[in-house]
Amino acid sequence: MTHTDVSPHPHRLRPRRRRVMAAVMAAAALTFGLAGCVQRDDATAEIANETVEVGSLSGLTLRVGDQKGGTEALLRASGELEKLPFEVEFSTFTSGPPQIEAATAGKIDFAVTGNTPPIFGAASNAKVKVVSGYANDAEGDAILVPGSSTLSSVGDLAGKKVAVAKGSSAHGHLLLQLDRAGLTLGPGKDVEPVFLQPADALSAFTSGNVDAWAIWDPYTAIVQLENKPRTLVTASGVSDGYGFGIASDQALADPRRNTAVRELVLGIARAATWARANPDEWAQKYSAEVGIDPEAGRLAQGRSLRPAIALDDSVVASQQQLADAFTKSGQLQGDLTFADFVDNRYDPALAEYFEQPAS
Repeated sequence: MTHTDVSPHPHRLRPRRRRVMAAVMAAAALTFGLAGCVQRDDATAEIANETVEVGSLSGLTLRVGDQKGGTEALLRASGELEKLPFEVEFSTFTSGPPQIEAATAGKIDFAVTGNTPPIFGAASNAKVKVVSGYANDAEGDAILVPGSSTLSSVGDLAGKKVAVAKGSSAHGHLLLQLDRAGLTLGPGKDVEPVFLQPADALSAFTSGNVDAWAIWDPYTAIVQLENKPRTLVTASGVSDGYGFGIASDQALADPRRNTAVRELVLGIARAATWARANPDEWAQKYSAEVGIDPEAGRLAQGRSLRPAIALDDSVVASQQQLADAFTKSGQLQGDLTFADFVDNRYDPALAEYFEQPAS
């Protein structure tokens, strides 16, 4: 397999904070990717949990993967970014799988993804661990059809083409919906996936080259407002909707970076608490930060406030069920134990911010 390395060029945004931007996609999506195959033989290897004094982190730059400005915008709007005792370099990606690949390749230290990218990462023996968990309203993951479409149920997708980003939360949602309807997903099966990142998927969707689009917020909200599609189904009640913070094994093995990741996930938890207490201010600041319509920002963030949750047995079991669904469908090969890629070392520090996941 080939690996395309897109080397970003950081620039100073504010004192002590840097951001690396890749490209801005048409219609408010972003295009950045790392293609390739990651391999790891020691998937269950122990990583020492060594830390240093927070005051010694001055001069450290933590490299953080982001999607559509979500993590950076949240930290900046809440004031938590400026409180971190180290610099943060943000790189923007179109979806979670490229973030997993970037962490494995040593390009980033940490990123927040949806529920499915860590499963694909585990299947490829990525050099990452899931280190934090977040609850999300699964309404933001949706399968959309054009407003003029005659499709009215998931069962109607038989024989159709559906755009989806491979390994994304939308991919997991699509698979679960089809499984419920007794349909299979894949080349030569009941429903043909057309694997596209959001920018290309938008083009395919609006031009009629696909029959439906499985997508996530904020893209769902943007398209719902700008293109007036119909929502065939959402992931509510079907997918767990979890988000996860992933850290590279390399960062976790380094005492300074391990400490910095801990401080970052604490900052994200505090920022999410602030956002839930100030939803209007957060939606306004988020929309301005990432350059989308304020109405789309309010819609997306109203269902994506991601409070921190414990990486407990119920969360791991839910993820294992999703992993098993991918294995059963033939889209992932071999046995996959999701728990082997979970490291809850930060849970004790995060406990005061935990919210119980919705049942």
